[in-house]
Amino acid sequence: MASAATTKTAPGTRDRLVSTASRLMQRGGYENTPVKQLVREAEATLGSLYHFFPGGKQELAVAAVHYGDEEFAELLRAGLASHAGPAQAVEAVAVLLADALADSDWRDGCPVTATALETVGRIPELQTACAQAFAHWQQMVAAKLLASGYPEAEARDLAATVINTLEGAETSAQVTQSRTPLLVAGRHLARLVASYASPDRA
Repeated sequence: MASAATTKTAPGTRDRLVSTASRLMQRGGYENTPVKQLVREAEATLGSLYHFFPGGKQELAVAAVHYGDEEFAELLRAGLASHAGPAQAVEAVAVLLADALADSDWRDGCPVTATALETVGRIPELQTACAQAFAHWQQMVAAKLLASGYPEAEARDLAATVINTLEGAETSAQVTQSRTPLLVAGRHLARLVASYASPDRA
């Protein structure tokens, strides 16, 4: 019989469905994530899927995108907090992304990119969830820049550039199975961010 502590820490059926959907969509996108495979790998049933997500696969996919958003945000948060200076922090994020991608044997890239590209113009709810994820990550980078004294418009433009560049570099790193695209992107983004810094916020 499981102890109370074990029961509390073990993920419930809903959590397993969401995390499994996020992982499968991260690797294959929305269309290439069959419901039967999802349920099997989550150790759940079709009945439980529709119990927690009456809207079926699409509703679960939205929850999975939000899960992936937070998962990526944790890594981003760690990298941004690793250095006081935003330039060094941005480069640290790129290194963390490169390490995580290599550790996954190049399978786990951006948790929402594959789904975002599939759903543009077709599934508004999923497209919105993906857009919210990108906006969330940009806001996190912008907050780091704002805290370092960058003007708001400058901070938001730089933040968008950082996230967009890292997304492209991550895809390139995944395709080439090399950390180099992310490491190069990180170094150049750091220079870009530093070039906007006035002496009092360098």
